[in-house]
Amino acid sequence: MGTLWTERAAAAERAVTRRFLHRIGGALPGTRIGRIRSTGARVLGPWHYWWQAHLLDCLVDAQLRAPDVRRAAAIAGMVRGVRIRNLGRWTNDYFDDIAWFGLAVQRAGLRTRPGPRAVAAITTRLGEGHSADGGGGIWWRRGDDFKNAPANGPAAILLARTGDVRSATALTDWMTDVLVDPASGLVRDGIRLDATGAVREVAATTYTYCQGVYLGACVELAERDGDPRWAERAGRVLEATAEHLAGPGGVIGGYDDGGDGGLFNGILARYLADAAVRRPDLPHARELVLASAESVWAHRAEGPTFAHDWRRPARVATAGTPESDLSVQLSGWMLLEAAARVERGR
Repeated sequence: MGTLWTERAAAAERAVTRRFLHRIGGALPGTRIGRIRSTGARVLGPWHYWWQAHLLDCLVDAQLRAPDVRRAAAIAGMVRGVRIRNLGRWTNDYFDDIAWFGLAVQRAGLRTRPGPRAVAAITTRLGEGHSADGGGGIWWRRGDDFKNAPANGPAAILLARTGDVRSATALTDWMTDVLVDPASGLVRDGIRLDATGAVREVAATTYTYCQGVYLGACVELAERDGDPRWAERAGRVLEATAEHLAGPGGVIGGYDDGGDGGLFNGILARYLADAAVRRPDLPHARELVLASAESVWAHRAEGPTFAHDWRRPARVATAGTPESDLSVQLSGWMLLEAAARVERGR
């Protein structure tokens, strides 16, 4: 007999996989890939590498919640499908994309045979993305002038999990020094650099997922080296998130549309749950997950279908609505898996 959030996470999984998960080209055996929209999407249309990484991550969440041989096959099929769709490579020019996929395939572990090779290729490429410009950190993409939290946060988490604590520490310290806003305590999006490597602009938007990946890196390092600064920093960003980014009742606020922004809140929820389970002494994490999960479930439409803003009612997914985007539905599923994880405990 399942528990409340376990059952709701399972319902979300069924809805998302039914609407979005399919074989490459609709027919290639042994593969899976995510359609980016449930309405009006071509079988071989755009595919958004990093959305696929989070679809894989959600499948791994579900496998940890309720192991199943068919889902294990889907996980292996997704790893295979992403590589085929990416023209036989594990990497692309975007360091955030490959860090997300590295995290997902590393979590998949022995469930997929090529996983270790994929992680090795990705961590090697991430190392190539580091430079001293702007005080350190990894670029957002090759040949760009931007360094940001969505590349450095997941890279730090992945490097810590694969044993390169020194590099993970350097990236997280860089984020603290350069991206954390001393006034609000929130993590800003990134910095743009000039030709000399000096900072010419701070991209000051404080997206929810920037807080999530910084929190995740701090929690990961707190588990590995015991330095008190990691728990202190995790506590501070949780306080700032609760104060500035959660609305009435502790529900995480949303964005105005779908697209990439549809994933931002789900990523925060993943690392809130990670903090709540692994570091229960930290403030707010459990409450933010459960309050947001209650709200998104209460506001669901038939399917279930989830809203892009967890505080508002979802609409039936039709062409042009955020509810038709894979990103938005993954975020809702991710949140419910986060609540199920909090419910299960460590």
